[in-house]
Amino acid sequence: MAYFDLGRFHRPVNTRAPAAQKWADRGLTWLYGFNHEEAIVCFERALAADSGCVLAHWGIAHSIGPNYNKLWEFFGPEERVTALARAHRALADAKACPDATPVERAMVEALAYRFPDDPAIEDYGPWNESFAASMRSVHAAHPDDLDVIAIFVEALMNRTPWKLWDLTTGNVAAGASTVEARAALERAFATLPGAWDHPGLLHLYIHLMEMSPHPELALRHGDRLVDLVPDAGHLVHMATHIDVLCGDYQNVVWRNHRAAEVDRAYFAHAGGENFYTVYRIHNLHFEVYGAMFLARPTQALEAAGRLIEALPEPVVRYMPALFESFRAVRLHVLVRFGRWADILQEPFPPDAELFSYTTATLHYARAVALANLGRGVEAAQEAEAFAAAKSAVQPDRMVFNNPCSAVLDVAGAMLAGELAYKAGRVDEGLEHLRQSVRLDDGLLYDEPWGWMQPTRHALGALLMDAQRYDEAEAVYRADLGLDATLPRPCQHPRNVWSLHGLDECLHRRGETVERRHIRLLLDQALARAEVPVRASCYCRGKAQAA
Repeated sequence: MAYFDLGRFHRPVNTRAPAAQKWADRGLTWLYGFNHEEAIVCFERALAADSGCVLAHWGIAHSIGPNYNKLWEFFGPEERVTALARAHRALADAKACPDATPVERAMVEALAYRFPDDPAIEDYGPWNESFAASMRSVHAAHPDDLDVIAIFVEALMNRTPWKLWDLTTGNVAAGASTVEARAALERAFATLPGAWDHPGLLHLYIHLMEMSPHPELALRHGDRLVDLVPDAGHLVHMATHIDVLCGDYQNVVWRNHRAAEVDRAYFAHAGGENFYTVYRIHNLHFEVYGAMFLARPTQALEAAGRLIEALPEPVVRYMPALFESFRAVRLHVLVRFGRWADILQEPFPPDAELFSYTTATLHYARAVALANLGRGVEAAQEAEAFAAAKSAVQPDRMVFNNPCSAVLDVAGAMLAGELAYKAGRVDEGLEHLRQSVRLDDGLLYDEPWGWMQPTRHALGALLMDAQRYDEAEAVYRADLGLDATLPRPCQHPRNVWSLHGLDECLHRRGETVERRHIRLLLDQALARAEVPVRASCYCRGKAQAA
Protein backbone atom coordinates (compact mmCIF):
# COMPACT_ATOMS: atom_id res chain seq x y z
CA MET A 1 0.00 0.00 0.00
CA ALA A 2 1.32 3.48 -0.92
CA TYR A 3 2.24 5.80 1.93
CA PHE A 4 0.60 9.19 2.38
CA ASP A 5 1.23 11.89 -0.23
CA LEU A 6 3.31 14.42 1.68
CA GLY A 7 4.33 16.58 -1.23
CA ARG A 8 7.93 17.27 -2.18
CA PHE A 9 9.60 18.56 0.97
CA HIS A 10 13.26 17.50 1.14
CA ARG A 11 16.21 18.13 3.43
CA PRO A 12 19.47 16.28 2.68
CA VAL A 13 20.63 14.35 5.74
CA ASN A 14 23.85 12.57 6.62
CA THR A 15 23.05 9.16 5.13
CA ARG A 16 23.89 7.05 2.13
CA ALA A 17 20.72 4.98 2.55
CA PRO A 18 17.91 6.23 0.26
CA ALA A 19 15.29 4.77 2.61
CA ALA A 20 16.69 6.73 5.54
CA GLN A 21 16.54 9.94 3.50
CA LYS A 22 12.97 9.23 2.40
CA TRP A 23 11.72 8.53 5.91
CA ALA A 24 13.61 11.47 7.39
CA ASP A 25 11.91 13.78 4.87
CA ARG A 26 8.54 12.31 5.80
CA GLY A 27 9.26 12.66 9.51
CA LEU A 28 10.16 16.33 9.14
CA THR A 29 7.02 16.97 7.08
CA TRP A 30 4.79 15.41 9.74
CA LEU A 31 6.66 17.36 12.41
CA TYR A 32 5.90 20.60 10.59
CA GLY A 33 2.29 19.46 10.26
CA PHE A 34 2.08 18.89 14.05
CA ASN A 35 1.49 15.15 13.72
CA HIS A 36 4.33 14.37 16.08
CA GLU A 37 3.37 10.76 16.71
CA GLU A 38 3.56 9.87 13.03
CA ALA A 39 6.76 11.88 12.73
CA ILE A 40 8.35 9.59 15.32
CA VAL A 41 7.22 6.53 13.36
CA CYS A 42 8.93 7.92 10.27
CA PHE A 43 12.14 8.79 12.09
CA GLU A 44 12.22 5.26 13.49
CA ARG A 45 11.90 3.92 9.95
CA ALA A 46 14.82 6.14 8.93
CA LEU A 47 16.93 4.70 11.75
CA ALA A 48 15.97 1.18 10.73
CA ALA A 49 17.59 1.95 7.37
CA ASP A 50 20.57 3.80 8.88
CA SER A 51 21.14 3.87 12.64
CA GLY A 52 23.62 6.67 12.15
CA CYS A 53 21.08 9.15 10.73
CA VAL A 54 21.59 12.04 13.14
CA LEU A 55 18.55 14.01 12.05
CA ALA A 56 16.29 11.02 12.77
CA HIS A 57 17.56 10.77 16.35
CA TRP A 58 17.12 14.55 16.69
CA GLY A 59 13.62 14.28 15.19
CA ILE A 60 12.48 11.71 17.72
CA ALA A 61 13.68 13.89 20.59
CA HIS A 62 12.07 17.01 19.17
CA SER A 63 8.77 15.30 18.34
CA ILE A 64 8.33 13.68 21.73
CA GLY A 65 8.69 16.97 23.57
CA PRO A 66 6.25 19.87 23.98
CA ASN A 67 4.89 21.92 21.10
CA TYR A 68 2.68 24.94 20.43
CA ASN A 69 -0.50 22.94 21.07
CA LYS A 70 0.77 20.45 23.64
CA LEU A 71 2.62 22.17 26.43
CA TRP A 72 4.40 20.28 29.17
CA GLU A 73 1.31 20.91 31.30
CA PHE A 74 -0.67 18.55 29.05
CA PHE A 75 1.73 15.67 29.72
CA GLY A 76 0.62 13.29 32.46
CA PRO A 77 3.14 12.42 35.17
CA GLU A 78 4.00 9.03 33.66
CA GLU A 79 4.06 10.50 30.16
CA ARG A 80 6.63 13.08 31.27
CA VAL A 81 8.88 10.36 32.66
CA THR A 82 8.69 8.38 29.42
CA ALA A 83 9.08 11.41 27.17
CA LEU A 84 12.10 12.80 28.98
CA ALA A 85 13.81 9.43 29.14
CA ARG A 86 13.33 8.82 25.44
CA ALA A 87 14.38 12.35 24.49
CA HIS A 88 17.63 12.06 26.46
CA ARG A 89 18.30 8.65 24.95
CA ALA A 90 17.69 9.93 21.41
CA LEU A 91 19.95 12.91 21.97
CA ALA A 92 22.70 10.69 23.37
CA ASP A 93 22.41 8.45 20.30
CA ALA A 94 22.58 11.51 18.05
CA LYS A 95 25.70 12.79 19.78
CA ALA A 96 27.34 9.37 19.36
CA CYS A 97 26.95 9.44 15.58
CA PRO A 98 30.31 10.29 14.02
CA ASP A 99 29.17 11.75 10.70
CA ALA A 100 26.94 14.66 11.68
CA THR A 101 27.17 17.83 9.64
CA PRO A 102 27.97 21.05 11.53
CA VAL A 103 24.37 22.24 11.42
CA GLU A 104 23.04 18.86 12.56
CA ARG A 105 25.49 18.85 15.44
CA ALA A 106 24.43 22.36 16.41
CA MET A 107 20.73 21.45 16.33
CA VAL A 108 21.34 18.41 18.53
CA GLU A 109 23.30 20.42 21.06
CA ALA A 110 20.62 23.13 21.12
CA LEU A 111 17.79 20.65 21.62
CA ALA A 112 19.49 19.22 24.70
CA TYR A 113 18.70 22.49 26.51
CA ARG A 114 14.99 21.79 26.14
CA PHE A 115 14.81 18.73 28.41
CA PRO A 116 15.41 18.71 32.18
CA ASP A 117 16.53 15.58 33.97
CA ASP A 118 13.85 15.66 36.67
CA PRO A 119 10.32 14.91 35.39
CA ALA A 120 8.82 16.12 38.67
CA ILE A 121 9.62 19.79 38.12
CA GLU A 122 6.61 22.04 37.70
CA ASP A 123 8.03 25.06 35.89
CA TYR A 124 9.44 24.17 32.48
CA GLY A 125 9.86 27.83 31.55
CA PRO A 126 13.64 27.94 32.08
CA TRP A 127 14.13 25.04 29.65
CA ASN A 128 11.93 26.70 27.02
CA GLU A 129 14.02 29.85 27.46
CA SER A 130 17.30 27.96 27.20
CA PHE A 131 16.23 26.14 24.06
CA ALA A 132 15.15 29.39 22.40
CA ALA A 133 18.45 31.06 23.34
CA SER A 134 20.46 28.13 22.03
CA MET A 135 18.51 28.07 18.76
CA ARG A 136 19.17 31.79 18.42
CA SER A 137 22.87 30.96 18.26
CA VAL A 138 22.27 28.20 15.72
CA HIS A 139 20.22 30.61 13.60
CA ALA A 140 22.97 33.24 13.77
CA ALA A 141 25.46 30.69 12.47
CA HIS A 142 23.12 29.31 9.77
CA PRO A 143 20.76 32.19 8.90
CA ASP A 144 19.79 30.84 5.47
CA ASP A 145 18.91 27.29 6.54
CA LEU A 146 15.11 27.09 6.26
CA ASP A 147 14.77 24.28 8.79
CA VAL A 148 16.93 26.12 11.30
CA ILE A 149 14.69 29.16 10.84
CA ALA A 150 11.57 27.04 11.41
CA ILE A 151 12.87 25.38 14.57
CA PHE A 152 14.21 28.71 15.87
CA VAL A 153 10.90 30.48 15.31
CA GLU A 154 8.95 27.64 16.89
CA ALA A 155 11.22 27.80 19.94
CA LEU A 156 10.57 31.54 20.21
CA MET A 157 6.81 31.07 19.92
CA ASN A 158 6.80 28.26 22.47
CA ARG A 159 8.16 30.66 25.09
CA THR A 160 4.67 32.21 25.21
CA PRO A 161 2.33 29.93 23.26
CA TRP A 162 -0.97 31.54 22.24
CA LYS A 163 0.20 34.74 23.96
CA LEU A 164 2.14 36.37 21.13
CA TRP A 165 -0.07 39.48 20.96
CA ASP A 166 -2.00 41.57 23.46
CA LEU A 167 -5.56 41.37 22.12
CA THR A 168 -6.66 44.46 24.01
CA THR A 169 -4.03 46.81 22.61
CA GLY A 170 -3.08 45.05 19.37
CA ASN A 171 0.56 45.31 20.41
CA VAL A 172 3.05 42.51 20.93
CA ALA A 173 2.41 40.81 24.26
CA ALA A 174 4.79 41.67 27.06
CA GLY A 175 7.69 39.25 27.18
CA ALA A 176 6.86 37.56 23.86
CA SER A 177 9.41 37.11 21.07
CA THR A 178 6.87 38.00 18.38
CA VAL A 179 8.96 40.71 16.70
CA GLU A 180 12.04 38.50 16.48
CA ALA A 181 10.06 35.55 15.15
CA ARG A 182 8.26 37.67 12.59
CA ALA A 183 11.50 39.22 11.37
CA ALA A 184 13.06 35.80 10.84
CA LEU A 185 10.06 34.47 8.94
CA GLU A 186 9.48 37.53 6.78
CA ARG A 187 13.16 37.68 5.85
CA ALA A 188 12.94 34.06 4.71
CA PHE A 189 9.84 34.68 2.58
CA ALA A 190 11.36 37.82 1.08
CA THR A 191 14.86 36.56 0.30
CA LEU A 192 15.42 32.81 0.60
CA PRO A 193 14.72 30.31 -2.19
CA GLY A 194 12.30 27.58 -1.18
CA ALA A 195 10.71 29.46 1.71
CA TRP A 196 7.30 29.55 0.01
CA ASP A 197 7.48 25.75 -0.37
CA HIS A 198 8.43 25.10 3.25
CA PRO A 199 5.47 23.74 5.26
CA GLY A 200 6.98 24.64 8.62
CA LEU A 201 7.60 28.29 7.79
CA LEU A 202 4.14 28.73 6.28
CA HIS A 203 2.44 26.98 9.20
CA LEU A 204 4.23 29.03 11.83
CA TYR A 205 3.59 32.35 10.07
CA ILE A 206 -0.15 31.68 10.17
CA HIS A 207 0.00 31.01 13.91
CA LEU A 208 2.19 34.07 14.40
CA MET A 209 -0.21 36.44 12.62
CA GLU A 210 -3.64 35.06 13.52
CA MET A 211 -3.85 36.99 16.79
CA SER A 212 -2.35 40.13 15.30
CA PRO A 213 -4.18 43.29 14.20
CA HIS A 214 -3.42 42.29 10.59
CA PRO A 215 -4.17 38.58 10.03
CA GLU A 216 -4.71 39.28 6.33
CA LEU A 217 -0.94 39.47 5.95
CA ALA A 218 -0.94 35.66 6.16
CA LEU A 219 -3.59 35.09 3.47
CA ARG A 220 -1.04 34.23 0.78
CA HIS A 221 0.75 31.89 3.13
CA GLY A 222 -2.45 30.00 3.87
CA ASP A 223 -3.36 29.78 0.20
CA ARG A 224 0.07 28.34 -0.55
CA LEU A 225 -0.09 25.80 2.26
CA VAL A 226 -3.51 24.30 1.41
CA ASP A 227 -2.26 22.11 -1.45
CA LEU A 228 1.41 21.81 -0.49
CA VAL A 229 1.18 18.62 1.60
CA PRO A 230 -1.96 16.87 0.30
CA ASP A 231 -2.31 14.14 2.95
CA ALA A 232 -1.41 16.20 6.03
CA GLY A 233 -4.88 17.24 7.12
CA HIS A 234 -3.74 19.83 9.64
CA LEU A 235 -1.79 21.70 6.98
CA VAL A 236 -4.73 21.55 4.55
CA HIS A 237 -6.78 23.14 7.32
CA MET A 238 -4.37 25.81 8.59
CA ALA A 239 -5.31 28.55 6.12
CA THR A 240 -8.74 28.72 7.71
CA HIS A 241 -7.31 30.30 10.85
CA ILE A 242 -6.82 33.35 8.64
CA ASP A 243 -9.88 32.87 6.42
CA VAL A 244 -12.25 33.07 9.38
CA LEU A 245 -10.68 36.29 10.64
CA CYS A 246 -11.13 37.84 7.19
CA GLY A 247 -14.77 36.78 6.86
CA ASP A 248 -14.18 34.14 4.17
CA TYR A 249 -16.56 31.60 5.68
CA GLN A 250 -16.97 29.68 2.42
CA ASN A 251 -13.27 28.79 2.49
CA VAL A 252 -13.57 27.96 6.17
CA VAL A 253 -16.19 25.34 5.39
CA TRP A 254 -14.66 23.93 2.23
CA ARG A 255 -11.04 23.75 3.37
CA ASN A 256 -11.94 22.17 6.69
CA HIS A 257 -14.19 19.70 4.90
CA ARG A 258 -11.25 18.74 2.70
CA ALA A 259 -8.96 18.45 5.71
CA ALA A 260 -11.45 16.21 7.53
CA GLU A 261 -11.69 13.93 4.50
CA VAL A 262 -7.89 13.73 4.31
CA ASP A 263 -7.69 12.82 7.99
CA ARG A 264 -10.14 9.95 7.56
CA ALA A 265 -7.27 8.11 5.90
CA TYR A 266 -5.02 8.84 8.85
CA PHE A 267 -7.68 7.58 11.26
CA ALA A 268 -7.85 4.34 9.27
CA HIS A 269 -4.06 4.14 9.55
CA ALA A 270 -3.56 5.01 13.21
CA GLY A 271 -6.92 4.98 14.99
CA GLY A 272 -8.18 7.67 17.33
CA GLU A 273 -6.39 7.02 20.61
CA ASN A 274 -3.62 9.52 19.97
CA PHE A 275 -3.02 13.23 20.36
CA TYR A 276 -3.53 13.84 16.64
CA THR A 277 -7.24 13.27 17.26
CA VAL A 278 -7.22 16.86 18.58
CA TYR A 279 -6.45 18.01 15.05
CA ARG A 280 -8.98 15.70 13.41
CA ILE A 281 -11.81 17.01 15.56
CA HIS A 282 -10.50 20.56 15.13
CA ASN A 283 -11.21 20.34 11.38
CA LEU A 284 -14.80 19.23 11.96
CA HIS A 285 -15.35 21.79 14.71
CA PHE A 286 -14.11 24.50 12.35
CA GLU A 287 -16.36 23.27 9.53
CA VAL A 288 -19.37 23.54 11.85
CA TYR A 289 -18.30 27.03 12.88
CA GLY A 290 -18.01 28.27 9.30
CA ALA A 291 -21.36 26.76 8.31
CA MET A 292 -23.04 28.52 11.24
CA PHE A 293 -21.73 31.88 10.01
CA LEU A 294 -23.00 31.04 6.51
CA ALA A 295 -26.49 30.19 7.85
CA ARG A 296 -26.24 26.62 6.57
CA PRO A 297 -27.75 24.30 9.17
CA THR A 298 -27.58 21.19 7.01
CA GLN A 299 -23.82 21.45 6.57
CA ALA A 300 -23.33 22.39 10.20
CA LEU A 301 -25.35 19.44 11.48
CA GLU A 302 -23.67 16.99 9.09
CA ALA A 303 -20.22 18.10 10.26
CA ALA A 304 -21.36 17.95 13.89
CA GLY A 305 -22.56 14.40 13.28
CA ARG A 306 -19.18 13.42 11.84
CA LEU A 307 -17.52 15.05 14.85
CA ILE A 308 -19.55 12.84 17.21
CA GLU A 309 -18.66 9.79 15.12
CA ALA A 310 -14.99 10.70 15.47
CA LEU A 311 -15.34 10.67 19.26
CA PRO A 312 -16.72 7.32 20.35
CA GLU A 313 -16.54 6.60 24.05
CA PRO A 314 -13.14 4.80 24.00
CA VAL A 315 -11.56 7.78 22.23
CA VAL A 316 -13.11 10.23 24.69
CA ARG A 317 -11.82 8.14 27.58
CA TYR A 318 -8.31 8.28 26.12
CA MET A 319 -8.14 12.05 26.74
CA PRO A 320 -11.41 13.35 28.22
CA ALA A 321 -9.92 16.66 29.32
CA LEU A 322 -9.45 17.70 25.67
CA PHE A 323 -11.87 15.52 23.70
CA GLU A 324 -15.17 15.42 25.60
CA SER A 325 -16.32 19.00 25.16
CA PHE A 326 -16.59 18.60 21.39
CA ARG A 327 -19.43 16.12 21.74
CA ALA A 328 -21.54 19.19 22.62
CA VAL A 329 -20.99 21.06 19.33
CA ARG A 330 -24.25 19.76 17.83
CA LEU A 331 -26.17 21.48 20.63
CA HIS A 332 -24.69 24.86 19.69
CA VAL A 333 -25.89 24.32 16.11
CA LEU A 334 -29.41 23.54 17.27
CA VAL A 335 -29.50 26.70 19.39
CA ARG A 336 -28.02 28.80 16.55
CA PHE A 337 -30.86 27.77 14.22
CA GLY A 338 -33.68 27.80 16.76
CA ARG A 339 -34.35 24.07 16.59
CA TRP A 340 -36.18 24.12 19.91
CA ALA A 341 -38.15 20.89 19.43
CA ASP A 342 -35.05 19.02 18.28
CA ILE A 343 -33.18 20.15 21.39
CA LEU A 344 -35.88 18.72 23.62
CA GLN A 345 -35.55 15.39 21.81
CA GLU A 346 -31.79 15.16 22.41
CA PRO A 347 -30.92 12.30 24.79
CA PHE A 348 -28.63 12.89 27.73
CA PRO A 349 -25.29 11.04 27.65
CA PRO A 350 -25.42 7.72 29.52
CA ASP A 351 -22.33 8.61 31.58
CA ALA A 352 -22.81 12.07 33.06
CA GLU A 353 -19.39 12.03 34.71
CA LEU A 354 -17.45 11.21 31.54
CA PHE A 355 -19.61 13.54 29.43
CA SER A 356 -19.91 16.26 32.04
CA TYR A 357 -19.55 19.30 29.76
CA THR A 358 -21.96 17.82 27.22
CA THR A 359 -24.49 17.17 29.98
CA ALA A 360 -24.25 20.75 31.26
CA THR A 361 -24.54 22.15 27.74
CA LEU A 362 -27.65 20.10 27.05
CA HIS A 363 -29.31 21.48 30.20
CA TYR A 364 -28.40 24.97 28.96
CA ALA A 365 -29.83 24.28 25.49
CA ARG A 366 -33.02 22.78 26.92
CA ALA A 367 -33.56 25.80 29.18
CA VAL A 368 -33.10 28.19 26.23
CA ALA A 369 -35.47 26.10 24.11
CA LEU A 370 -38.15 26.00 26.79
CA ALA A 371 -37.86 29.74 27.40
CA ASN A 372 -38.35 30.42 23.70
CA LEU A 373 -41.33 28.07 23.60
CA GLY A 374 -43.00 30.04 26.39
CA ARG A 375 -42.61 27.25 28.97
CA GLY A 376 -41.08 29.42 31.65
CA VAL A 377 -41.54 27.16 34.68
CA GLU A 378 -39.86 24.23 32.95
CA ALA A 379 -37.12 26.55 31.66
CA ALA A 380 -36.38 27.67 35.23
CA GLN A 381 -36.14 24.04 36.34
CA GLU A 382 -33.68 23.30 33.53
CA ALA A 383 -31.68 26.36 34.54
CA GLU A 384 -31.30 24.89 38.04
CA ALA A 385 -30.23 21.58 36.50
CA PHE A 386 -27.71 23.46 34.38
CA ALA A 387 -26.20 25.13 37.44
CA ALA A 388 -25.80 21.76 39.16
CA ALA A 389 -24.31 20.13 36.06
CA LYS A 390 -21.95 23.07 35.55
CA SER A 391 -20.57 22.67 39.06
CA ALA A 392 -19.88 18.99 38.35
CA VAL A 393 -17.63 19.64 35.32
CA GLN A 394 -14.08 18.63 36.14
CA PRO A 395 -11.59 21.53 36.49
CA ASP A 396 -9.24 20.10 33.85
CA ARG A 397 -11.87 19.98 31.09
CA MET A 398 -11.01 22.29 28.20
CA VAL A 399 -12.52 23.62 24.98
CA PHE A 400 -9.13 23.85 23.27
CA ASN A 401 -7.51 26.88 24.94
CA ASN A 402 -10.34 27.75 27.34
CA PRO A 403 -11.41 25.96 30.52
CA CYS A 404 -14.92 24.57 30.17
CA SER A 405 -15.82 26.48 33.33
CA ALA A 406 -15.13 29.82 31.57
CA VAL A 407 -17.18 28.82 28.53
CA LEU A 408 -20.06 27.70 30.74
CA ASP A 409 -19.95 31.05 32.54
CA VAL A 410 -20.92 32.57 29.18
CA ALA A 411 -23.74 30.04 28.91
CA GLY A 412 -24.96 30.92 32.39
CA ALA A 413 -25.19 34.63 31.58
CA MET A 414 -26.87 33.90 28.25
CA LEU A 415 -29.39 31.66 29.96
CA ALA A 416 -30.17 34.17 32.69
CA GLY A 417 -30.75 36.79 30.01
CA GLU A 418 -33.05 34.60 27.94
CA LEU A 419 -35.12 33.56 30.94
CA ALA A 420 -35.53 37.07 32.32
CA TYR A 421 -36.31 38.61 28.93
CA LYS A 422 -38.86 35.95 28.00
CA ALA A 423 -40.48 36.37 31.41
CA GLY A 424 -41.02 40.05 30.66
CA ARG A 425 -38.16 41.43 32.73
CA VAL A 426 -36.64 43.19 29.75
CA ASP A 427 -34.04 45.40 31.43
CA GLU A 428 -32.81 42.55 33.62
CA GLY A 429 -32.61 40.21 30.65
CA LEU A 430 -30.66 42.67 28.53
CA GLU A 431 -28.20 43.34 31.33
CA HIS A 432 -27.51 39.62 31.70
CA LEU A 433 -26.88 39.48 27.95
CA ARG A 434 -24.49 42.42 28.17
CA GLN A 435 -22.65 40.46 30.85
CA SER A 436 -22.52 37.45 28.53
CA VAL A 437 -20.87 39.68 25.92
CA ARG A 438 -18.26 40.80 28.44
CA LEU A 439 -17.54 37.20 29.41
CA ASP A 440 -17.43 36.13 25.77
CA ASP A 441 -14.96 38.90 24.93
CA GLY A 442 -12.84 37.81 27.89
CA LEU A 443 -12.29 34.24 26.71
CA LEU A 444 -8.78 33.29 25.69
CA TYR A 445 -8.08 33.51 21.98
CA ASP A 446 -9.20 30.45 20.07
CA GLU A 447 -10.43 29.56 16.60
CA PRO A 448 -13.17 28.49 16.58
CA TRP A 449 -14.01 30.79 19.46
CA GLY A 450 -14.82 29.06 22.74
CA TRP A 451 -18.45 30.19 22.57
CA MET A 452 -19.67 29.26 19.11
CA GLN A 453 -22.50 31.78 18.52
CA PRO A 454 -21.32 35.34 19.15
CA THR A 455 -23.18 36.64 22.17
CA ARG A 456 -23.70 39.97 20.41
CA HIS A 457 -26.05 38.20 18.00
CA ALA A 458 -28.48 37.42 20.83
CA LEU A 459 -28.04 40.79 22.51
CA GLY A 460 -28.60 42.63 19.23
CA ALA A 461 -31.68 40.57 18.40
CA LEU A 462 -33.37 41.23 21.72
CA LEU A 463 -32.40 44.91 21.63
CA MET A 464 -34.18 45.05 18.28
CA ASP A 465 -37.14 43.24 19.81
CA ALA A 466 -37.17 45.85 22.59
CA GLN A 467 -36.95 48.64 19.94
CA ARG A 468 -33.61 49.88 21.27
CA TYR A 469 -32.22 50.35 17.80
CA ASP A 470 -29.31 52.70 18.56
CA GLU A 471 -27.68 50.24 20.95
CA ALA A 472 -28.40 47.35 18.60
CA GLU A 473 -26.68 49.20 15.76
CA ALA A 474 -23.58 49.69 17.90
CA VAL A 475 -23.61 45.99 18.81
CA TYR A 476 -23.72 44.94 15.15
CA ARG A 477 -21.03 47.41 14.09
CA ALA A 478 -18.71 46.04 16.74
CA ASP A 479 -19.35 42.43 15.75
CA LEU A 480 -18.65 43.19 12.08
CA GLY A 481 -15.47 45.07 12.91
CA LEU A 482 -16.77 48.37 11.53
CA ASP A 483 -15.54 50.36 14.52
CA ALA A 484 -12.71 50.16 17.02
CA THR A 485 -14.70 48.47 19.79
CA LEU A 486 -13.23 45.00 19.43
CA PRO A 487 -9.74 43.68 18.76
CA ARG A 488 -9.39 42.13 15.33
CA PRO A 489 -9.50 38.48 16.48
CA CYS A 490 -12.87 39.10 18.18
CA GLN A 491 -14.53 40.53 15.07
CA HIS A 492 -16.65 38.56 12.59
CA PRO A 493 -16.40 40.43 9.28
CA ARG A 494 -19.21 40.10 6.75
CA ASN A 495 -21.23 37.56 8.72
CA VAL A 496 -24.82 37.37 7.52
CA TRP A 497 -26.39 37.65 10.98
CA SER A 498 -24.92 41.01 11.95
CA LEU A 499 -25.16 42.33 8.39
CA HIS A 500 -28.89 41.67 8.57
CA GLY A 501 -29.18 43.42 11.92
CA LEU A 502 -27.17 46.45 10.82
CA ASP A 503 -29.10 46.73 7.56
CA GLU A 504 -32.38 46.76 9.48
CA CYS A 505 -31.07 49.42 11.88
CA LEU A 506 -29.95 51.63 8.99
CA HIS A 507 -33.31 51.22 7.28
CA ARG A 508 -35.22 52.12 10.43
CA ARG A 509 -33.37 55.41 10.83
CA GLY A 510 -33.66 56.25 7.14
CA GLU A 511 -29.94 56.01 6.33
CA THR A 512 -29.41 55.53 2.59
CA VAL A 513 -25.72 56.05 1.72
CA GLU A 514 -24.05 53.51 4.02
CA ARG A 515 -26.99 51.15 3.72
CA ARG A 516 -26.33 50.72 0.01
CA HIS A 517 -22.87 49.32 0.77
CA ILE A 518 -24.07 47.15 3.65
CA ARG A 519 -26.89 45.84 1.50
CA LEU A 520 -24.45 44.72 -1.19
CA LEU A 521 -22.54 42.68 1.39
CA LEU A 522 -25.77 41.34 2.87
CA ASP A 523 -27.13 40.27 -0.52
CA GLN A 524 -23.94 38.28 -1.18
CA ALA A 525 -24.15 36.63 2.24
CA LEU A 526 -27.84 35.82 1.84
CA ALA A 527 -27.18 34.24 -1.55
CA ARG A 528 -25.08 31.58 0.20
CA ALA A 529 -27.46 31.10 3.14
CA GLU A 530 -29.56 27.95 3.26
CA VAL A 531 -32.30 29.39 5.47
CA PRO A 532 -34.03 32.77 5.57
CA VAL A 533 -32.29 35.20 7.91
CA ARG A 534 -34.84 37.41 9.63
CA ALA A 535 -32.92 38.27 12.79
CA SER A 536 -29.42 37.88 14.17
CA CYS A 537 -30.66 35.26 16.64
CA TYR A 538 -33.71 33.00 16.71
CA CYS A 539 -34.38 34.20 20.25
CA ARG A 540 -36.06 37.19 18.60
CA GLY A 541 -38.87 34.85 17.76
CA LYS A 542 -41.13 35.72 14.87
CA ALA A 543 -39.94 39.29 14.45
CA GLN A 544 -39.55 40.21 10.79
CA ALA A 545 -36.95 42.50 9.35
CA ALA A 546 -38.21 45.58 7.58
